[in-house]
Amino acid sequence: MATTAAPTASDASLASVTLDVADLEAARRFYREFGVDAYVRLRASEAPSTGFRGFTLALTVSGPATVDGFVAAAVAGGATVLKPAAKSLWGYGGVVQAPDGTIWKIATSAKKDTGPATREIDEVVLLLGVEDVKATRQFYVGRGLAVAKSFGGKYTEFATGDAGPVKLALYKRRALAKDLGVPADGTGSHRITLGGTADAFTDPDGFAWETAAAQA
Repeated sequence: MATTAAPTASDASLASVTLDVADLEAARRFYREFGVDAYVRLRASEAPSTGFRGFTLALTVSGPATVDGFVAAAVAGGATVLKPAAKSLWGYGGVVQAPDGTIWKIATSAKKDTGPATREIDEVVLLLGVEDVKATRQFYVGRGLAVAKSFGGKYTEFATGDAGPVKLALYKRRALAKDLGVPADGTGSHRITLGGTADAFTDPDGFAWETAAAQA
């Protein structure tokens, strides 16, 4: 059973997401064509990273045709399809990997279109794959983040507040990798930095946070 906590005005939250990319100009072009450039920041980096980086960015959209449109835009920009868009018990979705290595999931709970395809995004969620959801949830609560939804040791979603356009959630690392269709093993940099409304810190799984002001 899910538990929900009411956030308060003083809670910390995720304000921005910065992706480390090897080719800054190429990444800018890709994310403009993909249609998600308003949701992520980009920073040039050659930090070594192999295998699964431990996270995904998930787009929720209105219907299957819109999922297909975003997948097609990603592929046209050079992305690799990890899971072709298909129906499932929960809806319709697919998984792509951007040229910079970031994995994106595009999904809808609708199994049939009720209107034409659009380029609108209903929600963007940053899913961090962690070893211990309960322990990491408690760590983040201690840093001032408010829990919006929690399913025991399987999944946690934090309140967004007014700080940024991306919602933060926690998922078991191996379960997340399986859902994305990739091996769970990976080493080196996550190649992502989270901008927060509180002080800088690094979480138990090595995800680094900076103050949002430092990223501006």
